[in-house]
Amino acid sequence: MASIQCFEDLKVWQKARLLCKEIFGLTSIGKFAKDFALIDQINRSSGSVMDNIAEGFGRMGNKEFINFLTYSNASALECKSQLYRAFDKNYITKETLKILFEIIDEICKMINTLIIYLRKSDFRGQKFKEK
Repeated sequence: MASIQCFEDLKVWQKARLLCKEIFGLTSIGKFAKDFALIDQINRSSGSVMDNIAEGFGRMGNKEFINFLTYSNASALECKSQLYRAFDKNYITKETLKILFEIIDEICKMINTLIIYLRKSDFRGQKFKEK
């Protein structure tokens, strides 16, 4: 992870940002736009995916980063559950559901791969680097 200088460099954060943008777009149109409770919940969960990646990176230690990555993974799954609710209320099509599930599944795989990498790394994090 030596070439990663900031959280924006992380492909998983970039993918999570895309998810957040897609969710926001969906919640702004049609019948979905009137379900304020679900809009708030799904926008917060999708935002938490990218936000927890950023916050974990900012903690500058592998253990903290792993912890926040698990929060991010959980938020992705929460978002997935909320998409089922949106589908069940006929706010989104089956095709849209499938596309968003693919994005979420890819994010979860990327998060898990990053967690495995961090656990195996001898480098404990920037805050432990000798000065």
